[in-house]
Amino acid sequence: MQYVAEKQTTNETDIDLSQRLEVAIEIIKEAGKMAKDAFTTMTPDKIGYKGPQDFLTETDLAVELLIRERLYTAFPEDSVYGEETGGEIKSNTWILDPIDGTANFARGIPHFCIVMAYVCDNDTKLGLIFDPIHDELFTAEKGKGSSLNGRNLQVAKTESFDEASLELGWNQRSSEENYFSALKNLCQLGANVRRSASGALALAYVAKGRTDGYVELHMNPWDCLAGLLLVKESGGVINNYTQLAEWHKGGPVFAVIPSLAEAVADKVLIEIEQYA
Repeated sequence: MQYVAEKQTTNETDIDLSQRLEVAIEIIKEAGKMAKDAFTTMTPDKIGYKGPQDFLTETDLAVELLIRERLYTAFPEDSVYGEETGGEIKSNTWILDPIDGTANFARGIPHFCIVMAYVCDNDTKLGLIFDPIHDELFTAEKGKGSSLNGRNLQVAKTESFDEASLELGWNQRSSEENYFSALKNLCQLGANVRRSASGALALAYVAKGRTDGYVELHMNPWDCLAGLLLVKESGGVINNYTQLAEWHKGGPVFAVIPSLAEAVADKVLIEIEQYA
């Protein structure tokens, strides 16, 4: 399949973004089909490791190369920055994770997704998260809301931590001491705290209202930018990730419903955006 768009400029217009979103939806669905087909035939010999508890499969590479090729064809002036093959952050950059939740994918657990975000001058304009197993496509465009398979999203209206469900991501980029401290502090609020091993889907679930918040002490941009935009466009409270000095190297992530946001932020010591 070929996706070709007209020449783009750095300063985005609504037409530019709508066109990019339309093309990105086609691309992420094609990538999702590749990932789903590979998932059904996954065997232990296809699993590799980039480090402790850091899984890599041949599908990660194949999906990223597919997305990269399609984006370069459609938008040759845009940069692409991916988890597996790197790239550069420029004025117009697509940031992608071919398989978020690779550990789940590799072990036959149907909880993973493909992630794409479009960033213009350090501002996330588009976010897409596709769960191919459940055929759920989450999309967001800055200032225009968010959707799941075309239906508008809104975060949950939970009022009490006694009823709240939060998710806390973990990885070895932050110390165990910091992680367990954050976990203890969140549990002390009275919330149920879980971990599903796909940070991008966790953020999408906050946007959908399936959970009330997601926090991770250090997260890479390809995992979180799309989800942060989804949560913000669904009425949630986030931290201003792309305003960090070296955000392309990763940083803390915060995405919580408004009624619980300040209390959670105090417990995990993450500065959040101002909100009404």
